[in-house]
Amino acid sequence: MAIPINIEDLLSKQKVESNRIEFKAGWNPSSIYHSICAFANDIDNLGGGYILVGVEEENGVAVRPVKGLEDNQLDKIQREMLQFNTMMDPIYYPRISVEEIDERKILVIWVTSGHNRPYTVPADVTAKLKKPVFYIRYGTSSIEAKGEDLDRLRDMANRVPYDDRGNENIDIDDISPLLVKNHLASVGSKLAKADFTSDMGKILEQMELLDGPKEKRLVKNVAAMMFAERPEKFFPVSRVEIVVFPEGRENNPDNFIEIPAITGPVPMMIRDTLNYLRTNIIKERVIKPANNEKSIKVYNYPFQSLEEAVVNAL
Repeated sequence: MAIPINIEDLLSKQKVESNRIEFKAGWNPSSIYHSICAFANDIDNLGGGYILVGVEEENGVAVRPVKGLEDNQLDKIQREMLQFNTMMDPIYYPRISVEEIDERKILVIWVTSGHNRPYTVPADVTAKLKKPVFYIRYGTSSIEAKGEDLDRLRDMANRVPYDDRGNENIDIDDISPLLVKNHLASVGSKLAKADFTSDMGKILEQMELLDGPKEKRLVKNVAAMMFAERPEKFFPVSRVEIVVFPEGRENNPDNFIEIPAITGPVPMMIRDTLNYLRTNIIKERVIKPANNEKSIKVYNYPFQSLEEAVVNAL
């Protein structure tokens, strides 16, 4: 997988903070997996980091020309990584990319913030006795998390809900400028007056609908749920299914009507679902008391309750 930044910028520590980059002259799996675990835990929410294997360093600066790795080394490292990745708990798969620089090959390990933080990895992935350890970044080093840092790390578990996570399968072009503009106009936002043809990325940024490091911004799941014309492309079961039992489910469970699935962006699904319920499900009965000129209207279901249930569910 190609890395989202120019390799020269990584080597010179441009556009990415230096504490998010590590140079490794050779393949030292235990040390490298300490850093993979630390970057995946991303305790300071910096966006993960990069490990460049085959690059020597001197006082934090990459030595040029790079040392590089042989082809047989690259193959061996990638095979071993498949095994070591499963030793992390939960299992974590960093992205890897072979890059050519200074007429030599290096391996770039791109570690993004993990969605299932916190992670552990054995202190020595090659040892028979594997003790799981939590690692975090402290400056430019990967250290074992202890005390308050460990408590803080554990507190991150399940803290980022699915809809608020970045999704690398969603592009900004998948988001409908019209749907975003209509939403912003409906809530009275000044952003509705922005130029949606050229400023879409900036608009999504201001709406806090992007995630990830600055060199690789990801569109959050919620953006596609709300503003993609076909969110089912990313979320196959994002739909509403309605089943009607004309005689009641308990009275006659075999007699039912299945309504075609309602799909689309969440606001559209809410609207279409409520329109169907209002038109086809809610029935009104008018009672005229004998001693009162005012009629009494009774409904089989209160619309407000259905509305709250549908909106909360979606």
